Amino acid sequence: MILDLFRLDGKVAIVTGAGRGIGAASAVALAECGADVVISSRTQRDLDLVAQRVAQTGRRAFCVVADLADLDAVRGLADIAHQEFGRLDVVVNNVGGAIPLPFFDTTPEYLEEAFHFNVATAHALNLAAVPLMLEHPGASIVNISSVMGRVAGRGYSAYGASKAALSHYTRLISKDLAPKIRVNAIAAGSTATSALDIVTSTPELKSMMEGLTPLQRIADPEEIAAAVVYLASPAGAFLTGKVLEVDGGTDAPSLDFGLPDL
Repeated sequence: MILDLFRLDGKVAIVTGAGRGIGAASAVALAECGADVVISSRTQRDLDLVAQRVAQTGRRAFCVVADLADLDAVRGLADIAHQEFGRLDVVVNNVGGAIPLPFFDTTPEYLEEAFHFNVATAHALNLAAVPLMLEHPGASIVNISSVMGRVAGRGYSAYGASKAALSHYTRLISKDLAPKIRVNAIAAGSTATSALDIVTSTPELKSMMEGLTPLQRIADPEEIAAAVVYLASPAGAFLTGKVLEVDGGTDAPSLDFGLPDL
């Protein structure tokens, strides 16, 4: 059956930034498809709640509380997966982000911080994970990028440039790791996560985001997670080096900060 291609029975996955939002939904979705998961974020309570949901699927979650801006911490997740579960098949680099700022407030230091959090952390984990992933066929890396790596708007220089870098990094390392490990990314559109709570709780801003999205709504985290499963599973076995746009048809920023001309 075609649904069997989405199974991940006996596989082990790492999901970063897995306490809430896309990361949490991805961890649970991978577990529902048969994978055990190593999940990491800064908050124990968030991870415990995700681990409970994973347990309800009959799979195991191992929680790692860490500041994933720390490259040593993110590297260590690969060894933890191997120690706890004996293998590693899937890496979901979900942790990342940067607050949009006006041009003159976007310092070089802030730009470096954005690239560190959105690109260097993914690369650190991939470097540690790949030797373990090479031990088993069918391994897959999924990087969570953003529609803002493709479209342009005022205030997004740090966030958009770092996500664009992550998208092209995906294409580049897919050549390094082919044919044994597939590497793809998801360019997510506006998604109902805690990072957008301040926006979605404001009717005017929520209405703006919905109105600027052709499908007239914000994504649910589970819709991004479904794409993660597709790219991580045998269903996506003939994809590598691709950036899957899960953005509701967005071709412009869905949030306009109204920044004035200089």
